[in-house]
Amino acid sequence: MKTAVETRQAPSAIGPYSQAILGEQWMFCSGQIGLDPVTGALVAGGVEAESRRALENLREVLSKAGLGFDDVVKATLFVIDLKEFDVVNRVYGEHFAPPYPARSTVQVAALPRGARIEIEAIALRRK
Repeated sequence: MKTAVETRQAPSAIGPYSQAILGEQWMFCSGQIGLDPVTGALVAGGVEAESRRALENLREVLSKAGLGFDDVVKATLFVIDLKEFDVVNRVYGEHFAPPYPARSTVQVAALPRGARIEIEAIALRRK
């Protein structure tokens, strides 16, 4: 059984997908970019501001299912420029604590809405 997770505290999906899908134990979160959930616009301030907003959006999606960053077991970061990795890594590190989730960071040619970063996650619901 799977359930769609939706919250107004994070931006609405900009396509035919759910913010997340929750199974009995696993939650698969769609990628979040730095969109302001109120205006729907990409936040100003470059990759640092976008990283913070994307993580805040991800936190809200996780929270809707009663989960948090401590429940994330795998994260994938998509960036358009690996030269910004140090900034992204620093902001990411401010939101997660040991033991850190497994993570991949991939440089891509482009992201929706001209974003510089997108973050997706898989979380495990503890019983």
